[in-house]
Amino acid sequence: MSNPSVPGAPSNSREWWADAVVYQVYPRSFADADGDGMGDLRGVTARLPYLERLGVDAVWLSPFYKSPQADGGYDVADYRQVDPLFGSLADFDSMLQDAHGRGLKVIVDLVPNHTSDEHLWFREALAAPPGSAERDRYIFRPGKDSEPGSGDGNRPPNNWKSIFGGPAWTRVTDAGGQDGEWYLHLFDTKQPDLNWDNAEVQEEMRSVLRFWLDRGVDGFRVDVAHGLVKEAGLPDWDGVAAMVEGTAPHRDPLLPGDAPGAHTDAEEPHRAVSPVYPPSPFFDQEGVHAIYRDWHKVLSAYGPDRMLVAEAWVEPAERLARYVRQDEMQQAFNFDFLLAGWDAERMAAAIDTSLAAAATVGAPCTWVLSNHDTVRHTTRFGLPDPTSFPKGIGPDDEQPDASLGLARARAATLVSLALPGSAYLYQGEELGLPEHTMLPAGARQDPTFFRTRGAEIGRDGCRVPLPWTAGAPGFGFSDPAENAAEPWLPQPDSFGPHAADLQDGMEGSTLELYRAALAFRAAEKLGAGSVEWAEAHSPESGVLAFTNGDVLVVANMGFASAPVPGGYAVAVSSGPEPRAEWADMQEIPVDCTVYLQKTTTLQPGNAQDRQG
Repeated sequence: MSNPSVPGAPSNSREWWADAVVYQVYPRSFADADGDGMGDLRGVTARLPYLERLGVDAVWLSPFYKSPQADGGYDVADYRQVDPLFGSLADFDSMLQDAHGRGLKVIVDLVPNHTSDEHLWFREALAAPPGSAERDRYIFRPGKDSEPGSGDGNRPPNNWKSIFGGPAWTRVTDAGGQDGEWYLHLFDTKQPDLNWDNAEVQEEMRSVLRFWLDRGVDGFRVDVAHGLVKEAGLPDWDGVAAMVEGTAPHRDPLLPGDAPGAHTDAEEPHRAVSPVYPPSPFFDQEGVHAIYRDWHKVLSAYGPDRMLVAEAWVEPAERLARYVRQDEMQQAFNFDFLLAGWDAERMAAAIDTSLAAAATVGAPCTWVLSNHDTVRHTTRFGLPDPTSFPKGIGPDDEQPDASLGLARARAATLVSLALPGSAYLYQGEELGLPEHTMLPAGARQDPTFFRTRGAEIGRDGCRVPLPWTAGAPGFGFSDPAENAAEPWLPQPDSFGPHAADLQDGMEGSTLELYRAALAFRAAEKLGAGSVEWAEAHSPESGVLAFTNGDVLVVANMGFASAPVPGGYAVAVSSGPEPRAEWADMQEIPVDCTVYLQKTTTLQPGNAQDRQG
């Protein structure tokens, strides 16, 4: 057994976001209200009662801005307009008003590292000459000569690779038809990086913040928060960076024409395995912190309850904590916990380091297991190595054990919801949705798939539209379902049993487990609590155990059943047992997490009544 310890203290702040449960909506795939096969804002509004009943505190919306959709909306053409695919500004305002009326906060995605190549600024940059003010909003550079002194500029300005695979530079053609400068795009060719040394860029993004704050949003999730500032001089770098640490099995790149898609300029397969080592000249540069101190002032003018949460793939935890110092952002995603996998020792270490690092700056921790960029944890935990982190899973890859993955995912969720701080849920995980691992190449839309010519499967498998009604076309994703277009990504037949209508009110369903766990978390104020490792904690034996207030949490990740400690009764269990039997459990099954309370504090029926 490891020594009991106190791995962190709760934040002194008690703003709403400090212990909120935030539900991520990927609008393309959440709910379709107009029958075109694409999710939209009116679909979100129609499903707000579902989220209210689920018991979450806030909704985070992935981008819904005007965009050519080269990267699922993360290529923004106009930060102040809703893309017609998703509706209108009036639809957004209506959704926001409805959410606030239900007590739900609303966080919107902000994409400040790059724009779309169809943004007005980039079109102006292409039309302007080298050295112009228009081009200075982006990162344009002359190329290197293929032969010294030739003046042809045929080689990129440096050797950086795109996060999505292939080169990070694209050459433009000048007005006279001649080959011209190169522009930087750390992601897709259609996502040129902004120049954050430019004062006009800085003021424009302040204006965008104010535009949405004036409409009433409660916060912003900041995309690629660690990537805005590049090292002066843009030096060569021999590493290959990734947004998501992980591995991809060896695949031969597709030949040209083997798969559809416009973004096939990759020159070699992408082999990134780590987001930070060796340190890159374009991630986690010191200058990003001045930007977020500036934004902190912008949000503070609207009161103390507006927030920023960073998507920053930064290691170690101490460096991530720098993003949430008191005058910068309020939260940062805790990817150490996400990457720990189904392993008691790794998970315990992630909890320890995360809480300790956050405590040094007085910030709350966040806990997340899945999002729109990662293979769903229901699937990852069903792989032979439940700590692996593949960059997509395709038909030719090793397939997971679905039932095992779901059991472990349910158990891991109870761990995350019992920890102090804020929890982030990804749409569909409350239904136990698996990754769609059998998508054919012709259905894929992720630019990483095309830029690596199939060497990376990409993220489409976790972005498949949700199943709402088991017997309806498209599983009720479109409402009304009759005569609706096919969902923008095909849904697997395996989604049918996971449909929300089948799980609603069904004892033992994953949906009902989430509702019970969220209600228990709220009643016991677990998000505002603190953690101490318990006597039963033995991660080397596969048992993770900690107390948070009066609640004892035990996760059995080992190979044999574990006894329920004497004097305790189970209040919530991730296992398949009916709720009526929770309080009488004597053994904690393998791949199961339980919330326990001392029997003297439980009255008959309390374990069930507390969840409603």
